[in-house]
Amino acid sequence: MKNIFVFLAEGFEEIEALTPVDVLRRAGLSVQTVSVMDEQIVAGAHGVPVLADKMFAEINPEDAEMILLPGGLPGATNLDAHEGLGKMILDFAKEEKPLAAICAAPLVFGNRGLLQGKKATCYPGFETYLQGAEYTAALVEKDGNFITGKGPGAAMEFAFAIVEKYCGIDKVNELKQGMMIQA
Repeated sequence: MKNIFVFLAEGFEEIEALTPVDVLRRAGLSVQTVSVMDEQIVAGAHGVPVLADKMFAEINPEDAEMILLPGGLPGATNLDAHEGLGKMILDFAKEEKPLAAICAAPLVFGNRGLLQGKKATCYPGFETYLQGAEYTAALVEKDGNFITGKGPGAAMEFAFAIVEKYCGIDKVNELKQGMMIQA
């Protein structure tokens, strides 16, 4: 399997980035954090500095299996403004490759018209950016090649939805048991 790229921009929501990285790696998936900023160390919305595995200029989009966008502000708007990432997302959508975003970050897909006719969720108040999506307010929503999450409290379920996609429900249950989470 190729990499799941988790893109980090200044002001990202730490729990929405690091929970999926942790859970996906526990599941044995290949995950790389990627900075879209000018520095490899990216500060989260709550001042937690994170050393990204790679800089955007160092990655090859062909090496990516999935794009994962954490929310947070101004993290989500910084991701939305990155031209290279925007092009990569459009290419992924065209090829129907997996795209995941949580909290405010589904606005990146919505602003590109990619959620048209799809069920999606996001942080309350950001549904106006989901252009043509059916906003459900669920903790996690899966529709076609898109997985969206509602916010920080949904980070674990969001991560498990991605694990289920690649590894199945048995792996999710195994992880939940090992992590002391009620299955």
